[in-house]
Amino acid sequence: METIRIRGGIPLSGSVAVGGSKNDTVAIMAAALLVPGKTILRNVPRIRDVNTLIEIFSRLGAVSTFLQDGSLEIDASNLTTSIAPNELVSKMRASFYVLGALLSRFGQAEVAMPGGCDIGARPVNFHVRGLEQLGCKLNLQHGIYYGRVKRMVGASLYLEFPSAGATQHLLIAASCASGRTVIENCATEPEIVSLADFLNTCGAEIRGAGTPTITIDGVDSLHAATYSVIPDRLQAGTYAVAAAITGGDILIENAVGDHSRPLLSKLAEAGVELQNTSRGLRVRRVGKICPTDIKTLPHPGFPTDMQQPFTALMCLADGVSMITETLYESRFRFTTELERMGADIRVDGRTAKITGVEKLSGAKVTCTDLRAGAAMVCAGLAADGVTEIDGLIHLDRGYEHIVPNLQSLGADIVRQGAH
Repeated sequence: METIRIRGGIPLSGSVAVGGSKNDTVAIMAAALLVPGKTILRNVPRIRDVNTLIEIFSRLGAVSTFLQDGSLEIDASNLTTSIAPNELVSKMRASFYVLGALLSRFGQAEVAMPGGCDIGARPVNFHVRGLEQLGCKLNLQHGIYYGRVKRMVGASLYLEFPSAGATQHLLIAASCASGRTVIENCATEPEIVSLADFLNTCGAEIRGAGTPTITIDGVDSLHAATYSVIPDRLQAGTYAVAAAITGGDILIENAVGDHSRPLLSKLAEAGVELQNTSRGLRVRRVGKICPTDIKTLPHPGFPTDMQQPFTALMCLADGVSMITETLYESRFRFTTELERMGADIRVDGRTAKITGVEKLSGAKVTCTDLRAGAAMVCAGLAADGVTEIDGLIHLDRGYEHIVPNLQSLGADIVRQGAH
């Protein structure tokens, strides 16, 4: 079994470059299935979720190739089937987006219920209801959605909750529908804007991405294009927390400050110095960590994906912090791992009360999900002694080169075990 071993207590220093966004990449890759040609994607992270999608695409008949310059070429000219392999779809949530793309290309599809991190109920009812309103007939049998449609027809859609996944899925599905689709109460994340930009680059007609109302005028077909994935704001946020928790001073290259305002605002409240520069974001902490309350909310609120690393930071704050998780009811499962390291956390339903301690102690802990893994790495970097982290399959889904990147910042961190 592979583990990450960290000897903590070293303030991080230097510079690190963040790669392409996981959440942007997987949505754009699914959208590339609409294109009967070769899509070239730049700044694609080499992570487990991307590799899983490449494998799914291969089984569908699409050819994915990493080019010499690191770009990913996806040739979806000759898809041979609209049946997605269940055992692969079950590994990640974003694989469900291929349902809308395959229905658009073939008029029929079979896609299993998606998998991904176990952080609480993550129903796909918003996705399904939206597809049905676009004219698709969907039938769930034995965990597999069977879909049929002659051609999707534009409609007025309202999302009960501004789900990023449902917004991305319906943007993909409606791009080649007949007529106009208006989606209200959309998610407004930067990744939504980027997906719309990619689709528009391929010939779609989408307006309003980044606002609660998006209008899509369906086109007959899309054409091949080259596009660059946006930098990963969650990866950047994780390095920012790592610098803060160790009392470090780092430059996060390529970080886009505007994409992370809610996190940066709370880091500043916690006593962290932040400076946007032409090269990226400088993060520095010299004084104590101030206790800071957060409440996760849909964008532009505090991102649920940064709650866990931020919780690790608050374990060393000089006082009591209250963390409220409004989106996923199981997202505090990982706190028992922090408690092994000496954290003082009391969870009551959707709220965690964290009483800061003077120090954390290294221990054997596990990644319970993707962002929990990032939290355990941050905690290990600050802890006295050695921390050993297993369950790396979760961490690998979203973090590219995290061990060598932290090594370059001076961390005493190694990955052990067979690859």
